Amino acid sequence: MLIIALASVHSAFSQSNEWHIFRGDAALTGASKTKINYPLALKWTFKADDDIVAAPIVGENTIFVSSIGGIVYALDISGKEKWKFTTDNSIEAPALYLNNRVYVGNLSGNLYALDAKTGKPIWTYQAENQIMGSANYFYLKNKLYIIVGSYDYFLHCIDAVTGKMVWKYESDNYINGAPAISSGAAVFGGCDGFLHVVNLENGQLRTKINVATYIAGSVALTENLAFTGDYDGLFSCIDISGKTVKWKFDNPASSLPILASPAILGEKVIIGGEDKYLRCFNKSDGKEKWNFNAGGRIDASPVISGSLVITATMDGMLYLIDSENGKPVWSYEIGSAIAHNPALVNGGLVVGARDGNIYYFRK
Repeated sequence: MLIIALASVHSAFSQSNEWHIFRGDAALTGASKTKINYPLALKWTFKADDDIVAAPIVGENTIFVSSIGGIVYALDISGKEKWKFTTDNSIEAPALYLNNRVYVGNLSGNLYALDAKTGKPIWTYQAENQIMGSANYFYLKNKLYIIVGSYDYFLHCIDAVTGKMVWKYESDNYINGAPAISSGAAVFGGCDGFLHVVNLENGQLRTKINVATYIAGSVALTENLAFTGDYDGLFSCIDISGKTVKWKFDNPASSLPILASPAILGEKVIIGGEDKYLRCFNKSDGKEKWNFNAGGRIDASPVISGSLVITATMDGMLYLIDSENGKPVWSYEIGSAIAHNPALVNGGLVVGARDGNIYYFRK
């Protein structure tokens, strides 16, 4: 029953034309069926109060984005502010939109549930340390639950309606990214270097697999495989059922960290790193299909739109890349660091930068 319920949620996400969660779906695959029409042109910018390092999301034609000044903004599709909500600390975690609510965490460890139409707070849940990663969600027996990691070492499961804790699971160190969800389990890595697979029904550990050192990003899931980069520059494919690392890519020329999360498209898995390269691997055996030198560090996670891969760099470049050959088909210089991935909406994309601006591009 649990698996069926979760599968229906994933299906709803994959059919959506909006970007409700920072990686597009609950399994955090980074892929969308919405196609980007290019060449893109800058249509508008919106100036926030401070730097933007959290990825934007989109729900019901509203863009939700947060600043390190601690403000959550709701913008309409033309870039006009609908409302804003001020929290008590910086926000680095992307928000989650579900059922007319926005869920977002900040560095005080507060997870807020906001009314998506008005920005009014519905409830606040308090973790014991900062929240750096996005919340995710699942349904169990027709009830909606929110799940989020914290620097208090815990993965927290919260009733989405009441904001009350249902269970929490203790890891061995900080949890940086969002938990990926599939087949009744939450899967995440953290500073302890383990991949944790936790039962969503009761918060009990299913298995723990030793992967690497510090895992800064979120895991992407498909077909019982988990993909993640780490702080030593390794990129790993983990067989969850076999509890083994299936393959691992180790760049012989660099051990710079991989802070981004991967994206999955069919048999391809794509990741960028601080070595400035975007790389595409064969999902099953880890053979490198192509690589693209973006010229700047890639901390933002790639996003897939049809046959295109969208990547952004810390020197302020946006690229559309052909997923077949790794060649750029469009680029734009923002000129300010882009720390997180864009969101897709209405055939265009919206992205935030460290200059405090939100940028919207469309053909």
